[in-house]
Amino acid sequence: MNTLPADSIGIVETKTAHFDTPLQLACGRSLERYELVYETYGTLNEQRTNAVLICHALTGNHHAAGWHEGDKKPGWWDAYIGPGKSIDTNRFFVISLNNLGGCDGSTGPTSINPDTGRIWGPDFPLMTVHDWVESQARLADHLGITHFAAVVGGSLGGMQAIQWSLSYPERVSHTAAIATTPKLTAQNIAFNEVARQAIRSDPDFRDGWYSEHQTLPRRGLRLARMVGHITYLSELAMGNKFGRDVRNELNFGYGIEFEVESYLRYQGKNFSDRFDANTYLLMTKALDYFDPAGEADGDLAQALTPAQSRFLVVSFTTDWRFAPSRSRELVDALVLAGKRVSYANIDSSYGHDAFLLPHPRYEAVLGGFLRQAGDTLGLAASTTAEEASS
Repeated sequence: MNTLPADSIGIVETKTAHFDTPLQLACGRSLERYELVYETYGTLNEQRTNAVLICHALTGNHHAAGWHEGDKKPGWWDAYIGPGKSIDTNRFFVISLNNLGGCDGSTGPTSINPDTGRIWGPDFPLMTVHDWVESQARLADHLGITHFAAVVGGSLGGMQAIQWSLSYPERVSHTAAIATTPKLTAQNIAFNEVARQAIRSDPDFRDGWYSEHQTLPRRGLRLARMVGHITYLSELAMGNKFGRDVRNELNFGYGIEFEVESYLRYQGKNFSDRFDANTYLLMTKALDYFDPAGEADGDLAQALTPAQSRFLVVSFTTDWRFAPSRSRELVDALVLAGKRVSYANIDSSYGHDAFLLPHPRYEAVLGGFLRQAGDTLGLAASTTAEEASS
């Protein structure tokens, strides 16, 4: 990348935090030692009150914004993080990390188990959203941050944002839960199980020890990604993008004939080249397990009682994976629990993936919520990108 966009935060650095205090996990096991990789954008103020935590979704990572040297594209949420953007780095100090169990640098299945000297592989413990929030709180402590102006996340990241408001209510002023749900439906769990079985039934999976056999369950990962990708897009988006377009001509066989087939195979191949199979299994299980109401006899409003933050809940009209009705369920429970909540249902044709894409109204809603967060906390008003660079 030779010329960076004017509103970019520029070249960013990945950092690593080491932890030697055991982390007790919901599954009953513990991690004695672990590492978290993260990036930061903007400047932490003297009072350490302007921090915003970004929680990533299923296959996301710590690189949410800016550019790495040699990158062909920026971080996955660059449209929303930067000077003058919705999550304004002229005003906020933004932290984004790769969750435990990930495959982008934080301790996970691809890391070495210090007790055995071999790759963790399938022996890496299953994680929950609650476990991730505990590890994120330790990262905040490591950085000297006792309070977040906001915790923000989409999809699985939105679940983490909700959990933050419950696990550490005194440490969060504002919570933005985007394209998410207070628990998965049976249909969503079913989609995740199909994806997991696609991976686990691949002969190259080797019960999760594929790295020791110098193999990769590429076929399983490709199928898992193809199934997942179908659910992330709306019927309208797929129809607009591909329709029934034929790539060349019908050949009455099982090769690629339709453009949508070519697209799904391309997405599956790319994903199988970059993502770890054991990590995918672990992340989808964390999605399945999330259910705050389960700890309150199914009463979501009761489960949300500890929260003290202001909430923003955002859904998208064509998101059928985490439908607007699930967001309204969360909003209704927050209202019943007496919490301060704003809700926006954004008109978008892009389905679940809409939370990652630029959209004027979505940008305005999220930006307005965070400006209010800054004003409420008495943070210095943002400068423009030109003023910041002068």
